[in-house]
Amino acid sequence: MSVVSEAISRRVTLGYIASHYGFDLEPRFADGVTVTSIADTPDSVRPGALYVLKADGDPSLLSVAVARGAYAVLVPPSLSSLAQAAGVPALLATPDPGTMGALASDIAGTPANTMAVFVVCGDDDEEIQADVVRLADFLHMLGNPVGIVSRAGSSSLERELQMTYPLGILDVQHTLSVCSEDGAAAMVISADSETLRPGALEGVSVDVLGSIDNLDKAESSDMLESVKQRYGFSIDERKHLVTCSDESSWLVGQTAASGSLQGQRRLSLAIAMALDAGVRRSNIRNALRVSKELR
Repeated sequence: MSVVSEAISRRVTLGYIASHYGFDLEPRFADGVTVTSIADTPDSVRPGALYVLKADGDPSLLSVAVARGAYAVLVPPSLSSLAQAAGVPALLATPDPGTMGALASDIAGTPANTMAVFVVCGDDDEEIQADVVRLADFLHMLGNPVGIVSRAGSSSLERELQMTYPLGILDVQHTLSVCSEDGAAAMVISADSETLRPGALEGVSVDVLGSIDNLDKAESSDMLESVKQRYGFSIDERKHLVTCSDESSWLVGQTAASGSLQGQRRLSLAIAMALDAGVRRSNIRNALRVSKELR
C-alpha cells in the first residue's frame, strides 16, 4: 500500500514542507503547490500525491508516478536533474526515518494524536497478535471504537483493512488516518516482525506499551527501550512497560470467565493496559459485569 491518502485531514504546500523540514525546493516558485497525500510506490500514487523515491529506488519510476498524478516528488539531491525532467516540482533531500515519519504524520493530519494508542510487544509474534485481539475486544467492551494494526487482521472499527505486511512508515500513518476518520477512539498495534518493518512507528506517539511476558523491572525497562529503538515510536519518559499486575490479576480472578490460563493472562494484560490508560476500576468492573464475565 505505502500511501497516505484515503482519509487525509490536512493539505500542505511544498513551501511549508521545504521550510519546516529543511528540504530544498526546485523550482522555488513552486512553493504554493499543494499536496494531499504521500506515497513511495507508483501503484499507490493518487492525484495530488507527493511521491517519495526510495533510497534504492529506480529513477525511472519518477515518470510513472507523475503519469499517475503525482504533483511533486521527493528525491535525493543527486537526482535533481532527473526530477526536473519528470516535469513536476521536486523536494531535494535524503530524509532519515524520523523525518519521514514526521512528514507522513504531518500530511495525514497527525492522526495518532486523535486516539489513545496502545502497542503490544513481546518475544512471541503469535502471542503478541493474540494479545492485540484480546485488548481490542476489551477496549470495545469498555465502549471505545477501536482500530487494529496486526498481521492477524487489521481493521477500522468493524471494517477489515486489506494490507500487505510487514508495514512501513507510510502504511502505518495511512491506517491511523483511516481509523481516525472512521471515528476510532483507540488504536491497538501489534509490535512484531510479521506486522511491522523496523522504524514503522516513526511519527507515532504511544500512550500505553504492554507485554504479557513475565519480566522484572530491569527486563521491562530493557524491552521498552529495545522496542522503542526498533520501531521508532515516542512515549512519555515517565511511562513504563505494562505487564499483568496484582490488581489486573485480581480483577480476572473475580470473573466467571472460563478458559485456559493463557486466556486469563491475556485478559489480565488487557485490564492492566486499560488501567494504565486511566480507565477507572469501577468502569472495568461494570464492563465485565455487562459482558457477563464478572461474577
